[in-house]
Amino acid sequence: MSALAIAPPFEVVRDFHAQSDVLRRRRYGMIEMRGGRLHQIVLRPLPKLISWPDLTVLGAWQHRHRAGDRCLLYYNQPRRMSNFIALKYVVSYREATLATFRGALQVLEAIAALKRIDAIVCDAANLRLSDRLATRWGWEPHCPSRWHRNFIKRFYGTYPEKSWESLL
Repeated sequence: MSALAIAPPFEVVRDFHAQSDVLRRRRYGMIEMRGGRLHQIVLRPLPKLISWPDLTVLGAWQHRHRAGDRCLLYYNQPRRMSNFIALKYVVSYREATLATFRGALQVLEAIAALKRIDAIVCDAANLRLSDRLATRWGWEPHCPSRWHRNFIKRFYGTYPEKSWESLL
């Protein structure tokens, strides 16, 4: 009788390279950056779902009341579109720097390269993320809509230089 290995519902990755097989296998996660460096990636059993209270009340409260140079980036790899990653939600703490936020995006790109993902998509609800900055970082407007600002970063087998190596 062989025992089936069942993954725990939440797994924590602290060593990107040593635990790359776990990252490749799991679809939903939260990247936590502290002081511009990767602290951990918490792999979740279910995708992150966003609600209006998350975006308006809870997000603003967390940003005001939590100190430190920290950023949490939630991502999902939908089962129906497994060659894409959706950047779902970002929470920045009050003293978070642009370098910490950028680092979280670079770690997400490293995960995309590890999984051989074609593209990362995002619905940018926060107007502080300008179209100009998104373009500078390699994101393109995608599926224009009156109420949403959708962006996509395409890879299709060509990934950026390993600029994330210093963050891991």
